[in-house]
Amino acid sequence: MPGQRETAVSMPLTPSRSDLYWRRIFEKYDKDKDGRISYVELKEIINSREYEHDLPDNVVDKIMSLADRDNSGYLDFNEFVAMMHNPDLKAVFGHFVARYVHSIIPQRGPVDTTGPWTGFRAVSTSDHDGTYEEEYSCWPPAVCMILISLVEIVLFCYDAAEGNTQANGTIAKLFIYNPHKRQEAWRFITYMLVHVGVVHLLVNLLVQLFLGVPLEMVHRWWRVTLVYLAGVAAGSLATSLTDPKVYLAGASGGVYALIAAHVATIIMNWSEMEFAIIQLLVFLLLAAVDIGTAVYDRYWSHLNQNIGYVAHLAGALAGLLVGIGVLRNLEKRKWEKRLWWAAVLLYCSLMLAGILANIFWTARFQH
Repeated sequence: MPGQRETAVSMPLTPSRSDLYWRRIFEKYDKDKDGRISYVELKEIINSREYEHDLPDNVVDKIMSLADRDNSGYLDFNEFVAMMHNPDLKAVFGHFVARYVHSIIPQRGPVDTTGPWTGFRAVSTSDHDGTYEEEYSCWPPAVCMILISLVEIVLFCYDAAEGNTQANGTIAKLFIYNPHKRQEAWRFITYMLVHVGVVHLLVNLLVQLFLGVPLEMVHRWWRVTLVYLAGVAAGSLATSLTDPKVYLAGASGGVYALIAAHVATIIMNWSEMEFAIIQLLVFLLLAAVDIGTAVYDRYWSHLNQNIGYVAHLAGALAGLLVGIGVLRNLEKRKWEKRLWWAAVLLYCSLMLAGILANIFWTARFQH
């Protein structure tokens, strides 16, 4: 009876927060997104890597029979919540559900020592840490950065097959940013596909995959692509103005845009992320060390290098601004809306100024 079900569910959370919290878990279980959890879906989750095959089939049968109140063969949302709080299920399922839920939603609230999930942390109504980590998803697959990386590999191998690996092959000459061929506008973007040597290629591939794929899993491919290409374009535009004789090759502008995009998403989702300050410091340290090394090698060491560090800086700035503008913000606050407008306007202004300067400031590029 409805009254009995309501009595059996002791909710340690406020109603609105509870609905949101359990809805997220329910959607993790509902693999086909039909609003119901079937026996097959329940068994698949229990037998997944998180559970290490701990529960036999008869236990799954027991769970379904106890939780499926209307014998429909499915668990709707209300039945799912009742299952999570049903003391009869704790002995056969509680430990495993608690472990799974804790793995997908990091908790920091006070430990529940009274309810059926003794030892499990309840969610605070004010602490959202860990919400961002919930958003990681393998569907749709994060393939954009993988495809870009494959294109870079194929083009490099094409030139390498002809014995040219130092950005001097047929493909490289067509795509590299050449300051003497600035009228060929595609070079402001396609230089990202050209690399000087195997090490240069591998470093960029590793960084953009390790940084880009996690971003895609939360923010989806088109947002990450916009950030990446914004960094590439900003890098070439800025370099052509500050270093008009420098050739540009490599995806460093896009890579730094991805680094800065992580910083942007940390800023915009500070309260929803676990260990946000640590993540922020790691990315800032990574960028500072690399840019510092590039500047030192160019101006103070005796290495014969001409690294376009301006492309790194411009790519990072573009990634930060575009990241604030297009990446997902899980909980919008008033100050974040103002920051969004400031970032969008500043990026558009800088890009417009860079494009116009490259077109009309002809004296800057005279040899």
